[in-house]
Parts: sequence; structure tokens; C-alpha cells
Amino acid sequence: MTTRSRWTCILWDVDGTIVDASEGILRRLTVTLEHFGRRAPTRAELVHWIGPPMFESFQVSAGMTPEEAAEAVAYYRVHGKADGYTTGAKLFPGIEELIHEIAAAGIAQATASSKPEIQVVALMEHFGLAPSLTTMAGASPDEKTLSAKADIVAEALRRLRVAGVDTDQPVLIGDRHHDVEGGAQHGVPVIFVRWGFSWPHEADGAMAAVNSVDELRDLLLINDTDN
Repeated sequence: MTTRSRWTCILWDVDGTIVDASEGILRRLTVTLEHFGRRAPTRAELVHWIGPPMFESFQVSAGMTPEEAAEAVAYYRVHGKADGYTTGAKLFPGIEELIHEIAAAGIAQATASSKPEIQVVALMEHFGLAPSLTTMAGASPDEKTLSAKADIVAEALRRLRVAGVDTDQPVLIGDRHHDVEGGAQHGVPVIFVRWGFSWPHEADGAMAAVNSVDELRDLLLINDTDN
């Protein structure tokens, strides 16, 4: 039996799609927001924070000015580095196996995350996923120079092309409306996963929405039985 795909390359969001880093994010947000005199979010309110760039979220969800948000991001990142980027993070069940299976089938993969790239790389290496990825694209450290999902998708595709990958039929896997909108700007269809931190309506505009890794596998891989 051989395994192939209708897609020439697969792009992955990270937070809420591959990795559940909510424990560490909530802890660091609590310390940061209390430091700046804001109320810490509850776990239920993490849906407003996980996915978008933190620079944006500090403004939208905490009512900060751009200047205050930049200061808060810097403070948050200092704590993140001290805390350890992988502390408390865990993979969503079945994702590790699927990513390795896709790689074994010879299909190129990359991350396209709004998370700072240094953290994306740390997480992918920590969980042993880096060897299955052609490139790992994420946001710039300040989350302003490169942070919009559309720009990160473009960067991931650019790096794949430089690596000699066919990017004619890409697909993006994500869990927020930012993924759907960012992919659309480049004509990249999105498969929306519902195990992340999102509202149901955020799947609007995605080519498909899945509730399990098995459902996702069925949309990414095709098994041919040799005769």
C-alpha cells in the first residue's frame, strides 16, 4: 500500500492545532496583566488570546494602547523565556503520528504560526517534529515586523519554494478565523480543526472542518492498495 496526497505541501498553525500550550500561556498572561494593572483572564477567556499575535491581543482584549501593548509583549516574552517555551506544553492526541506519517509519504510540511518563530522551533524540536518539517515559519520576535497570518503563510510558502517544494496545491491546517482569512489572501484552502481554542463560527470560509485527527487524516492522505 502506498500513501499519497492531493496536496503538494501542508502548512500547520501551531497553538491550538498541533500544541496545547494553554497552561503556560495562562500563567504568563496572569503575571503580565497583573503587572500592568489589568485583570487576568480566566481559562475560558483564553479563546480571545490564543491564535492572534499577542501585540494585537493586548490591545483588543486588555484595552492597551499600541505603546503599552509593545511593552506588555516584551514583559510577557521575558517571562516566557525564563519559564521555558515548552513548559506545560503538550501535543494534541494523534497529531505527532499524523505529521510523521505525512513526512514518511514524502509530502512537504511547514509551520505557519503567529507564535514567535524562536518558540515554534523550540516546540517542534522538543516534541521531535522538526525533522518532519521542511521549514518552520513563525512571527518575528517583536510580533509586529512579521505577525499577520497572511504574511506568515506567504513566508512559509516562499521558504518551501526555495527548498524546491511544489507549492501549487497547498493547504493550511488551523483553528482560528485568522487562519481562514490568512490562507484566503493567498488562495490557500484551510482545514479547520475544532479541538483548539475557537468559536464555532470561526470555521466559516474554511474548505472543511474536522473534529478529530482521524477526520483530518482522511482529508490529507490517500492510501492506494497495490495490485
